[in-house]
Parts: sequence; C-alpha cells; structure tokens
Amino acid sequence: QVQFVESGGGLVQPGGSLRLSCAASGITFNMYSMGWHRQAPGKQRELVAIINSVGGTHYADSVKGRFTISRDNDKNTVYLQMDSLTPEDTAVYYCSARFSSSEYWGQGTQVTVSS
Repeated sequence: QVQFVESGGGLVQPGGSLRLSCAASGITFNMYSMGWHRQAPGKQRELVAIINSVGGTHYADSVKGRFTISRDNDKNTVYLQMDSLTPEDTAVYYCSARFSSSEYWGQGTQVTVSS
C-alpha cells in the first residue's frame, strides 16, 4: 500500500520560510520522480517543483529562486524548502510520485502566508 506522510505546513508571515517533508512508503522510492504541487482556493492545482530519480529539478517560474526541492533516498523523503514566502503562496501543498504509468498523491498540507 502506497502511503505518504506530509508535514511542515502551517502559518507563516510574509517573508518567512517553511520546509515541507513528504515521507513515502510502499514504492521503490529511488525510481520515482517526486513532485510538489499546490492548489489555492478557487484555482486549479499547479506544479511547484519536480525532482527526478537522478536529482534533476524543475520549478514553476513563480517559485524559482525562492523554493528548493530535494530528496533523501535513504529516508524515502522529498523536501520543499520555501523561502521569501508571499501571500500568493498560500495553498494546500501536495506531494506526488510518478514512475512510468504509476502516479500517487499525498493528502496535502496547508500553507498559509499571512501577517
């Protein structure tokens, strides 16, 4: 059974930082591309960042230079370091895993940026 445990969300002031974690089980983690996506109220879910099985990364333009995705294959965990947060980053953040035709999603963690 594939499971994700997401953590690290919460309330932060503009300009602050948060680090999201997503621990996966039930998959051969090091074979999967791992991603973070987000969905703000009234908006479609959008890609934030992806890291492939060999560590290559891709970011949405809106987060380039502020967010960093990384993975620890020994811990089956993917991270999203978020710096210089703005209210526009407020959303539910979801981790994902993709390999070939298999794709899995976490339950999401709320990130709220507000003063």
